[in-house]
Amino acid sequence: MLAPMKGRAAREARAAKSGGAGAPPLHIQVREAIRSQVREGKLIDADGRLMPEAELVRHFGVSRITIRHAIQPLVEEGMFARERGRGTFLKSNEPENWLGRLMGFSETIRDAGFEPGARILHQGMTNAHDDAARETLHERAVWELKRVRLADSTPIAIEHAFYPPDIGLELEKQDLVSILMYRVFEEELGLNIKEASQSISATLADEATAGLLGIAPGDPLLAMERLTISTDGRPLELLRSVYLPTYFRFTINLTRRA
Repeated sequence: MLAPMKGRAAREARAAKSGGAGAPPLHIQVREAIRSQVREGKLIDADGRLMPEAELVRHFGVSRITIRHAIQPLVEEGMFARERGRGTFLKSNEPENWLGRLMGFSETIRDAGFEPGARILHQGMTNAHDDAARETLHERAVWELKRVRLADSTPIAIEHAFYPPDIGLELEKQDLVSILMYRVFEEELGLNIKEASQSISATLADEATAGLLGIAPGDPLLAMERLTISTDGRPLELLRSVYLPTYFRFTINLTRRA
């Protein structure tokens, strides 16, 4: 999973940007502490039941509302499930079952405690896309969207996305600075997302990319390509992105089975 750095790593990234000032909100720090400790087998009993709110309040030394704000995103992403009258339960003891949630940039960045933003570089129809994109999307002409992505107004990524023409023409009607892409797909365009395949590699910044991200040419970047498809197998989005590695990391959980 490619995800924003959290906890100490996120604070270090913020410090690098702001000279050491600032830290993630308290409920985000508590949320990540819960996530980490549960992975270590702490805070839950033998049945996977999470420690009650009152005990979590004492454990972390914070208010009950902070605990609630910390737990709710973990429920929404599928790590926990609430059962009326019984408590909050870990949905699985196998991390790979609740890692890898498909999220867009804005959802991911907000989840990490930053304010997402964008600066549009280009949008519109094109037939100048490369053969790989043409073959992947099965389209001679596509609608493309290229944006610099921001976290707390700092450029940290460049996204270059390609869409089938009918989807792109609908996206033109949206606010492409603040759009939650996958929510628009599902809730406004009626597109049923099945899954996405994603590859991640290392690359070096060229002069144009370096200028947009405020780094030096040749600096290292994380490169990602993602293809999102619908339940009927139709390609919906081909996304190519580069990220500042000081803000992102690649995490994968591995298990050895008998």
